[in-house]
Formats: sequence, C-alpha cells, structure tokens
Amino acid sequence: MPQWVTFVAVTGVVLVSLLVLSHLSQSAFADGDSESAGDGRDDHPRSTDLESIDSNSSAAESGPHRSVPKHGEPHESEPSRDDEYGRDDRTDARGRPPSGEGVDPASLSTGALLANVAISQGLFALVLLGAVVYTGIPADALGIEFSRSYVEQGILWGTVAGILLYVSNELGASVATRFGFDHDEQLRELLAPGSVQGWIVLLVLVLPIIAVFEELLFRAALIGVVSAGFDVSPWLLAVVSSIAFAVGHGIQGSVGIVVTGLLGFVLAAVFIVTGSFLVVVVAHYLINALEFVVHERFDLEWASSLER
Repeated sequence: MPQWVTFVAVTGVVLVSLLVLSHLSQSAFADGDSESAGDGRDDHPRSTDLESIDSNSSAAESGPHRSVPKHGEPHESEPSRDDEYGRDDRTDARGRPPSGEGVDPASLSTGALLANVAISQGLFALVLLGAVVYTGIPADALGIEFSRSYVEQGILWGTVAGILLYVSNELGASVATRFGFDHDEQLRELLAPGSVQGWIVLLVLVLPIIAVFEELLFRAALIGVVSAGFDVSPWLLAVVSSIAFAVGHGIQGSVGIVVTGLLGFVLAAVFIVTGSFLVVVVAHYLINALEFVVHERFDLEWASSLER
C-alpha cells in the first residue's frame, strides 16, 4: 500500500530545501552586484569585493590593502586559468577565491557553476526517486507508463509544447521589458559555455537533469501524487505548484518570476490534460535548450523589437 503521507513529507522537505537554496543564490548574486558597483565615489571595486577582472586590462585596483603602482612600475594582477568550459576561474595569489563575505557567483568558472547545478538538482532528484521506491508510489500517479506508445506520444507532444511555450515565453518577456519590468538573464549568461565540450555537457547532462528534477517535483509529485493520494483538485494544486515554481526562479527578476509562474501553470495544465510526465519533461528541456542556443550560442534576439 502506498505511503502517501511519507512521500508528501519528503517532497515538502525537498521543496523547502530548494527554495532556501534559491534564495541564497539570489542573495549571492545581489550581493555580488552591489559589491562590484562600489560606493559610487570611484569606478574601481573595493579590495574586499569579489571581482572578475579582464586579464587584458591595465587599470590598477585601489583599496585600503593595495597601493596604486607608480608610473613605470608593473601592475599586480591576479592569476587566471581557462577551464575546459571556456571561462576563466580567477583566484588570489594562494589559489583561493578573493576574500569577502561570500562567494560571488560571477567569479566562479562556468564549469563550477554547471557542476553545482547538476550535482544539487541531481541529488534532489535521487532523493525523490528514492522516496517513490520506498513509499511504493504507483507510476501512474507520477504520469509514467512503460509502453512504446507512451514514449512516442511523449516525445511528439512534448516537442510541440516545448516549441510553442518557448516562443510564448520569449514574447511575454519582451513585452514585459517594454513596459519597464526587469528580466535578469545573468544566470543564463554565466552558465553559457565557451567551448564545444561545454555545450555538450550543458545540453546532454545539465539541462536534462534540470528538466527531470523540476518536473518530478513541481508536476509529478506536487500535482500527480497529491491529487491521486488525497483526492485534491489537480487544478488547485497546479496553482500552488506554479507559485512555488515561480518563487524558485526569483533570481530571474520580477519579469522572470511572473513569466516563470505562468509557464509553470501551463506546464501543469499540460501534465493534467495529457497525464504524461514525459511530455512536460521534453517540453521543459526544449524551452531551456532553445533559450541557451538561440541567445548564448547564436546571439539572436529575435523578439527584441517588442521591447522598444
């Protein structure tokens, strides 16, 4: 007999943990931005700031712990190295990140950021999958079937839904930007690789992990399992899960929260109507993959005309 209460309890722990980590990441980005901006009295970051300095720059740092070199003297520079993902990983003279109150995500290499995302969300997914097995949750409550037609239909309708939602997502974000609402794309830019190997890791490993975990949590667990085990309206659960989904993407700014919340509700509706976990996983993956490839790989801003 399925242990519905136990599974929901584990799901709640995973959800809260994810939202806490999301808030901490959002705070880290905000702190990094404010520190790099300085106090407005000069154009140089303070010595306690976490910095990403162009290796070709010849400007000297100013701060209480570093003197400005005189004319003709060599400038001090922090060592840097290119990782396999095409972005510099800068450290201090002892091989450690620059000191400060926290770690500025912008100072991390793309490889480190991708590994962090893959490991954290992969572990959360394993916890949920372990809970499914331990509590005996039936596969159909998660929207999973083991048949050829299920796979074929899932890939087909997931592809259609993913493309349509990607286009809608782009248009919605552009219209919102036109009316003065911010849309922070810093995280996507930081995760974008600079090499072929990096793109393979992103598209083949990291993005599939994100799609599987987030759909397992926000759609399969919070909607499918709860509605099946406790006879709660799936549409009510769709609203609740979409709000949680939006809050978990707070790092994307006010527009990102609204657009992601609406996107989450549409994905929830697709899950309810089709009853298929695979459909929403494929759709979710395509939305993310298209955003990265179109914006970061080919640098195309096809909907930017709507922002003006």
